[in-house]
Amino acid sequence: MPHLPYAARRARLQERMQPGAVAILPTAPEVPRNSDTDYPYRHDSYFYYLTGFTEPDSVLVLVAADGARPAQAILFCRQKNMEREIWDGFRHGPDGARTAFGFDAAFPIEDLDGEMTRLLSNASAAWYALGHSAALDLQMKTWLQNVRRLARTGVTAPLVMHDLLAALDDMRLFKDDGEQALMLRAATISGNAHARAMRFSKPGVFEYEIEAELLHEFRRNGAQFPAYTPIVAAGANACVLHYNSNNAQSRDGDLILIDAGCELDSYAADITRPYPVNGRFSEPQRELYELVLAAQTASLAVARPGTVYSDIHDAAVRVLAQGMLDTGLLDKAKFGSVDDVIGERAHQQFYMHGTGHWLGLDVHDVGPYRDVAAEGKPSRRLNAGMVLTVEPGIYVRPAEGVPEKYWNIGIRIEDDVLVTAGGHTILSASAPKLVADIEQVMRKA
Repeated sequence: MPHLPYAARRARLQERMQPGAVAILPTAPEVPRNSDTDYPYRHDSYFYYLTGFTEPDSVLVLVAADGARPAQAILFCRQKNMEREIWDGFRHGPDGARTAFGFDAAFPIEDLDGEMTRLLSNASAAWYALGHSAALDLQMKTWLQNVRRLARTGVTAPLVMHDLLAALDDMRLFKDDGEQALMLRAATISGNAHARAMRFSKPGVFEYEIEAELLHEFRRNGAQFPAYTPIVAAGANACVLHYNSNNAQSRDGDLILIDAGCELDSYAADITRPYPVNGRFSEPQRELYELVLAAQTASLAVARPGTVYSDIHDAAVRVLAQGMLDTGLLDKAKFGSVDDVIGERAHQQFYMHGTGHWLGLDVHDVGPYRDVAAEGKPSRRLNAGMVLTVEPGIYVRPAEGVPEKYWNIGIRIEDDVLVTAGGHTILSASAPKLVADIEQVMRKA
């Protein structure tokens, strides 16, 4: 995206700050993998949200306007270095970054300590990620000490500290038009990758072979990374919620659960689909799949502005609890009604997680799930521009009293959902979901 949305976000944040306050936000550090090799670099999401800048060793400083100085957005970054660019690739340098990304000023990262002493002098408050980084906490301590040493000259250090990330969490929770378009594209690529995996699968394939098909589809469509380590779980492995070994061989009759999404231009998709490796659901698999699909349908029916976030989970739980009684997963003689099941949390034997999460720059994106300003901190209400996943599931491990025909079946159906003024839009609609659609895709393999 051009620098305009980033500049607008910076301006919105500066308006929330007190006149004369200073905000400091570094990007993520490079992390060694082994010897002299680093992990693939991924910038900090908060930093990217305000800058669009993806180079390491960078810091953003925002100054809120007051009578003494105007509002400023200042970047500290690596200098141009033609020798290092031969090895590591292009660098914007301060002058290039200032022009390309719309900053008011830019300096070499080596100037940070000296400039921060100047910028924090007589600042009304400091906004930064309190306790988020031990290195940043130490830097802030040093900068404040440097400013306090100037007290005899009439210079004052900021007396008030604010958690910068809490303010940014509220902003990031609502996606603008550009973000929504990116997330739709990321979800579409990811949904097509799920369809590709279905077409590729057959009894005997290894989980890692299917994972390779997913990653191929992500990358060939321009996605830079998977948004998280893909889960490709065959048979009983699907009952492990965060399984990611992806090294088992599938067997005829297995249900394969894939939880995978790409990251496109820093925005994540997150989709889950289970499907039969042989292309045909068995009757127990179909029965539980249809149950989870009904639970998701009930959740989606309440996904609209004004809905309390927790209602999405509650709608799914009621459908799943009734299904657990109807299938015999739970004993009707012991639990006479859905309310009994929920009251005693008996459903958690087979459904132990929540029904979704925020989605955006992070796969488990930021933003409060409760209205912390209201009495009792109730579940917050949905509003247009929010993006969340809706992902009920059911996981049946072998256990006494549980019908054996359901053993080792793990099912989760997850879609990416944009809340709109009129209701919601499913961003991940490209991923086949109905039983008939999945079987038809697999017949075309």
